[in-house]
Order: sequence, then structure tokens, then C-alpha cells
Amino acid sequence: MDKAKEKEIRQWLIKAKHDLGSAKCLIAGEVKFLDTAVYHCQQSAEKSLKAYLTFKDTPFQKIHDLSVLVEQCTELDVAFQKISNVSEILTPYATAFRYPGDVLEPEYSEALEAIHLAENVLVFVMERLPAEINEV
Repeated sequence: MDKAKEKEIRQWLIKAKHDLGSAKCLIAGEVKFLDTAVYHCQQSAEKSLKAYLTFKDTPFQKIHDLSVLVEQCTELDVAFQKISNVSEILTPYATAFRYPGDVLEPEYSEALEAIHLAENVLVFVMERLPAEINEV
């Protein structure tokens, strides 16, 4: 694999890990920011999937719909069917709590679930990448 491609994949993974770390910080403090925490979980999963698609030289749209990204990944590796349910839960968090509305933020249990799911997606993707790429 050429160095430019490897660098791009690593950058996607770094951004995915940063989003996941941000989400964890946002719910760990005395004051919790659940709305932005779940947003970062969606972002982490999105960037993880885009890292995999980059690894597979598969172009993707600039979208936040995880179901489309999971479907693209599944076409390359049927094992991605195992995480298809993640898209239903995390995709709405890209916009659900970003603006004023009837519900300003999710429940704490939803934020914990989102973190768990985003973490699972990141690990799932990393298991399918060469070990040297995962050293970020």
C-alpha cells in the first residue's frame, strides 16, 4: 500500500478516535453534554466506516447516513451486516439534537449506548485493517 493511502486511512482513524474520546469526555464531567456527545458518536462511526472504504479504494459520498456507508462496506465484506443495526441508532444523532426542538438532548442511557456502538464500529473496522495502520 502506498504511503499516501496509508496516511489518509490513519487520518480517518485518528479523527474517529478523537470523536469517540470527545463523546466520552462530554458525558464524564459533573455537567454532561449529552447532545453533543451523541453527535460525536455518529461522527466516530462515520469516520471509521470511511477509513475502511478508503482502505478498499471505494469512493463514498460526503454523507452522514451510516446505513449507506455500512451497505457499501457490506458489499466488500459481508461481515459488516453484523453492525447494520448501528446505523439505525446513530445516524439520527448527526442532526437530532443540533438545533432547538421538542427534545434538546437524549437520555443518559442513550448517550452510553451511542458510545458503546461507536466504539464497536471503530474496533470492528480496525480488526479488518492491516495491523500497521492501526498503530495510531
